Parts: sequence; C-alpha cells; structure tokens
Amino acid sequence: MSDNLLEVHIRHTLHTADGILPMEVDFALTGNSILALTGPSGAGKTTLLRQIAGLAMPESGRITFGKNPWLDTASRIHVPAQQRHIGFVFQDYALFPNMTVMQNLEFALPKIHNKELVSHLLEMAGLTQLTSRKPNQLSGGQQQRVALARALVREPELLLMDEPFAALDPEMQLQLQDLLLKLRREREFAVILVTHDMGEIFRLADQVAVMENGKLARPGTPAEVYLGDQTEELFVYGEVLACERRNETLSVQAWIDGKVRQFNLPTHWEAQLRPGATFTLYYNPDKADIRVINSNDR
Repeated sequence: MSDNLLEVHIRHTLHTADGILPMEVDFALTGNSILALTGPSGAGKTTLLRQIAGLAMPESGRITFGKNPWLDTASRIHVPAQQRHIGFVFQDYALFPNMTVMQNLEFALPKIHNKELVSHLLEMAGLTQLTSRKPNQLSGGQQQRVALARALVREPELLLMDEPFAALDPEMQLQLQDLLLKLRREREFAVILVTHDMGEIFRLADQVAVMENGKLARPGTPAEVYLGDQTEELFVYGEVLACERRNETLSVQAWIDGKVRQFNLPTHWEAQLRPGATFTLYYNPDKADIRVINSNDR
C-alpha cells in the first residue's frame, strides 16, 4: 500500500499568451508535508491547484487521495470540490464582503458543526476581537488570517494555497508563515503552496517542484533543488533591520529565527539588503560570521 496522501497524473492543454502549451503533470505528496510549486507565470501552477481542488477539469488523467479516486477521466469519476477533503486559500482572500469574520467561518462549517473549532481557530489567528467586523474593515493581513482560519474550519487533510502572502508586507508575511506552521503542527494537514518567494520556500517547504512549460521539473528538497552539491554552504532567511557599509564590507543586522543577528557580507549585497527587505542568504561559514547579539523575543 502506498504511503502517499495524494497522487496526481493529468494531461491538459494550456492556452497561454505565448500559444498552446501541453501540460503533463505526475507527482505524489506524502502526508503532512509541504510542497512548494514555483516557476514562471503562465507555467500552469494555478491551473494545477484548481484541478486538484476540483474547481477545474483536466482533459484527461486521474487524481487519487488516499484510497479514494477524486478524478479518473477514463472511468468518468469526478468528485465535486465540496466533497474533497481540502481547504483553499487564495491570494485575494475571497471572503464574503457582506459577512462578518464570524459569519465567514461559520458559513464554511460542514453540516456537523464544530463551533468550538471556530473559536479555537479565531483565537490562534488573533481574530477574537474582530469577529463582528466585515472584510472591508480589516487590514490585508487580518483578511488573510480570516481566509486561513476559514479554510481550516472544514478540518482538511490537504490545504491548497495560491500565493497567499504575496501581497503583504514582509513583517506580515513572516507572521502568517509562522501561523501556518503553528496550525499545521496542531491540525496535521498537508500543504501545496504556489509561491515565487525563495525565502518562503526555504522557510516552509519540505519539498519543492519547479513548474516549467507545463511540466514539473527538478523535484526535491529546497536544498537539493537550489543548492545542489554545495553541501559546504548554508542558508538563512530573515528580515533586514539595518545595513551599514563599513570600508569594503556590509555590517548587517537582521531578524532571523526569532533573534536579532549581526553578520558581515561583501558590498555587492547592499542593493538587496535595504532595511525592511526579506531575504534568503546562502553563505559559506568561512566567509560570513553570524552571531547572536540579542536573544530576546521580539
């Protein structure tokens, strides 16, 4: 018996700005893992996500979730989206504008209501004081918190996320990434995340696949895909707090893994390390000395 939670084998035709593109996708996802899908715009990432969700129909193929077929075009099987064990988080939030925060979550509840879960998710997402507000009374970060909590109200085994944090500022991105990891540890679900953010990939994903020309290429861990055999190199991900040029080096202070850290880098990094910017930094320990200068929580 396969240990895979999800298996996808589909064929489809994409109509892009550059013409017709054949889409051929074969991959498997194990339980409780996070798979990042990345690659250029128009490669088919969002289309693939919608097909897994049951919101779009591929021309041929099959999708199996556990022992259950969600799609098998040869056998004319197509399980509707509302019957698949998924949550979906969009970049544009997709909240009901005429409903309050509480109503948005309650609307997503399955027939067997679990209002204790609603209260728990609202508390974990920091939304308990905002339950009576409507989406237009919330910030972008607050709206995305509602969207994430609403997706998890159905207690999905698979969460699909289409660039959910791309429109948010760096600090809010970090907060919501932390929230996602916290919720995943507690609720135990798998994630497929469409993203162009390299830092997000390294921070969140167990596996990454690059979608190019309708096909998934170079699957593996983030380190395997982007670092290859450079095992002597490490990476850090964080937010720049300060960056000062000192002679022929940059003195950088950054928020990394819950601590303020300081390190030196060559000056060619300066344009990418403006205060407030997020970054993924590959470095050789012999060339970049990173030390903790303040271990207090932010």
